[in-house]
Amino acid sequence: MKNVIRPDIDEYFLKIATVVAERSTCRRHHVGAVAVRDKHILTTGYNGAPSGLKDCLELGCLRDELNIESGTRHEICRGIHAEQNVIIQAALHGVDLTGATIYVTHSPCVLCAKMLVNAKIKRFVTFGNYADESFRSLFKEAGIEFELHEKPPSEITYLP
Repeated sequence: MKNVIRPDIDEYFLKIATVVAERSTCRRHHVGAVAVRDKHILTTGYNGAPSGLKDCLELGCLRDELNIESGTRHEICRGIHAEQNVIIQAALHGVDLTGATIYVTHSPCVLCAKMLVNAKIKRFVTFGNYADESFRSLFKEAGIEFELHEKPPSEITYLP
């Protein structure tokens, strides 16, 4: 029998975040997020236009058209970030994110970091770096653990 290595819990939830990212409608970055507490998924989110509105896949990317550098001028975008959607889904469904770990395919922008501080998360785990690094000092001050892991393998391992 083939020796199957079971992914640890962080790799498991990072892999789930990559699947969530497949729903993204952003032309620049496909980002997925999963909020977890006590090894249970609380909410998920991906980046894209507000619900029910036309997205960048239909309309094109305004940021590309205006040559706006990644990590800057967040207001010039019709998209909502994955972390914002995790928080919005929690609010819509009455889910408290206090003490949660957020698994995301990219590190957060400073706007998302501020929201995550107010959502009282405990830990942020990612394998990707976003252009904006200003979240680091904010997380440190708020006592939010930040972990940068290796990108998990994309293949799914099945038992024989």
